[in-house]
Amino acid sequence: MRLVSAGVTIPLAERYRDRLPLARGAEIISLGEGSTPLLPAPRLSERTGADVWLKWEGANPTGSFKDRGMTVAVSQALADGARSVVCASTGNTAASAAAYAARAGLEALILQPEGAVARGKLAQARAVGATVETRTNFEDALAEAREREARGTHVLVNSLNPLRLQGQKTAAFEIVEELGAVPDVLALPYGGGGNLCAYALGFREGAGMPRLLAAQASDRAGTAASAIRIVEPAHEEEVARALEESGGEVVSVADEAILDAWRLLAREEGLFCEPSSAAGVAALLADPPGGARVVCVITGHGLKDPDAVA
Repeated sequence: MRLVSAGVTIPLAERYRDRLPLARGAEIISLGEGSTPLLPAPRLSERTGADVWLKWEGANPTGSFKDRGMTVAVSQALADGARSVVCASTGNTAASAAAYAARAGLEALILQPEGAVARGKLAQARAVGATVETRTNFEDALAEAREREARGTHVLVNSLNPLRLQGQKTAAFEIVEELGAVPDVLALPYGGGGNLCAYALGFREGAGMPRLLAAQASDRAGTAASAIRIVEPAHEEEVARALEESGGEVVSVADEAILDAWRLLAREEGLFCEPSSAAGVAALLADPPGGARVVCVITGHGLKDPDAVA
């Protein structure tokens, strides 16, 4: 349930302001992000012999976890006098950056890899007025986005912007608040690796670190899970350190397993997510940690990628 005061939702960045590196007096650009449900998963628990919970990040305003980091990054960009933001994106970052830029009155440039963005995400970015351009692949798009930042014309709002991870770490705070303890295991999709690093950051600042399972597609370049179709993870080294610290591991899962988990989430737990969001569940099903308390992060809503249903 979202925290409210006198009937007004408290922005995520205000709720955790003492734990975020925002400039004093910075205006918070918010669309009502955060405070997403942590749902018990009884049928998954029965299948795995574990106590499974689902952190439903599809409940964020633009339908994905990216909004947690974007509220912080765009708020600081506005405070710093920026006029434009830029990102390279397979879709979710684009939708979030575009929406928060529009809310702040900033221009947004989205550089997308050719053939790797679901229709729902592209529609979101265009609907709120972002400029969308196509590049050959994600790596080329990110390189150009970084060049534009270096020239001083745009603020980069990919997860290479540390404020993005600062905002996303709040999901770890919420999990501990909702469970009353750190889970034994946290399983989540692994594309660029920024979200895993953000969770590690949040747990480090709190009550301890769960075992982290980073679920990547076996075929990163051609996976049907378009949100994690990233060949060169930008945070690969930091992910490796977080996994070593937590006793975790990278789990490679085939598309068939990801899609099976995606269908299972919808038909047995009632959550319609985009396929990539089910990667953590696929990793859990591949090697269930019986008796453990497990949180699977479900990163984005199914309406992000409606073509996947067909």
